[in-house]
Amino acid sequence: MAARRLTALTLTAGAALLLTSTPALAEPKPSLEQVQRQVDDLYEEAEADTEQYNGLNEKQEQLQARAGTLQQQVATQQDQLNRLRETLGAVAAEEYRSAGLDPTLRLMLTADATEYLDGASLQDVATATQADTLRLLTAQQKRFDQLREETAAQLAGLDQARRSAATKKQEVQAKLAQVQSILNGLKAEDRAKVVAGNAGGAAASRSVTARMPYTGPATGRVKDILTFAYAQLGKPYVYGAAGPNSFDCSGLTLRAFAAGGISLPRTSQAQYAAGKKIARDQLQPGDLVFYYDDLHHVGIYIGNGQLLHAPRTGKTVEIVPYDVMPFAGAMRY
Repeated sequence: MAARRLTALTLTAGAALLLTSTPALAEPKPSLEQVQRQVDDLYEEAEADTEQYNGLNEKQEQLQARAGTLQQQVATQQDQLNRLRETLGAVAAEEYRSAGLDPTLRLMLTADATEYLDGASLQDVATATQADTLRLLTAQQKRFDQLREETAAQLAGLDQARRSAATKKQEVQAKLAQVQSILNGLKAEDRAKVVAGNAGGAAASRSVTARMPYTGPATGRVKDILTFAYAQLGKPYVYGAAGPNSFDCSGLTLRAFAAGGISLPRTSQAQYAAGKKIARDQLQPGDLVFYYDDLHHVGIYIGNGQLLHAPRTGKTVEIVPYDVMPFAGAMRY
């Protein structure tokens, strides 16, 4: 009996040892094609975040300009209020010297101006000059208060826009850092394939990055736009950049159209909203072509089925077939 118990214990211990000593099955290493998809997805997410970042920066600039204008207006209104109070003070002094200070004026000069203006009646003022001055003072005080409130609101919005832009910038940087971490884990040969976008046997898109002059048939503004765009070939993509040494997709279109005398908004989505929609089979050189459902990428159609664009981090401004990305729409300006 004891022998059987000992044998059972020995078998149990042996089984436990066997189970604990068996190595866990390692997760299969992703294929290079899977790595390529992961990197491409991260780049797309980063570019979409970049356009949001650009929009927040544009809003920040607009709020900054508006707040600056309002602050100047507040200072001007304050100066006008001070001069009006000085005028009323002089009138009151003359009133006092000639016939004694009117009670209403005494209240105005000794109490808080806003409280006085809420309760004073112009009919209590002795002279037409005083009444006119009080009307001006009332209007100026009201405008001054409105400007101060609007300025405070604009400054609060500016602060929020700055925080949002900083957060979005961190999100972009985090995605790009994740891509870099993935690339760093690859062998040099595989890394080159992924960076080129043709890992896993996919054919690389036919792209042109060498700088060259525009020699096409376009004239006028379109020629100016394309001449500028061609001069940027080979310059690096940098998120949030709008030249002169680097660009993101909407930064390139923004500057190219500015060279043609056309002012565009900063983001690809806003640029889409600002144009006239064109059917795909009606594309002409100088039209903008937009990609993906959220319109987070844009490039310039240059004719013959070709697109000039700033693609993504790690690449440079290039010419590619316009149908290498999911077409979302085209606009003319």
